[in-house]
Amino acid sequence: MSQANDLGRWGETTAASFLAEKGFKIIARNYRNWQSEIDLIAAKDDMLIFIEVKTRTGMAFGMPEEFVNVTKARLIMRAAEQYIFDVDWENDVRFDIISILVLPDGSTDIRHIEDAFSR
Repeated sequence: MSQANDLGRWGETTAASFLAEKGFKIIARNYRNWQSEIDLIAAKDDMLIFIEVKTRTGMAFGMPEEFVNVTKARLIMRAAEQYIFDVDWENDVRFDIISILVLPDGSTDIRHIEDAFSR
């Protein structure tokens, strides 16, 4: 198991706790479809939210959320379409990013970017 995988798992757990504290109900973790994975699926106020979690320990290559490119967004949206079909969801949906930056002192900077794919 690589440190990157451990950091990613830790980030997803941290993001799930962060969202739960904000009143989100976590429905699924690591939902996989043929070509993509959605880190977290949550619900709040009759909305289904698909969440990509990006965790980094430094900013040498940019902020964590900058690693979600157009191709990654398309793959997430494709997987979300399948999930919506599978559960027969008929309400609104949204795509968010949780960006977690682990600072040198061990603290974290967590950013919740709502409706991230519509920008």
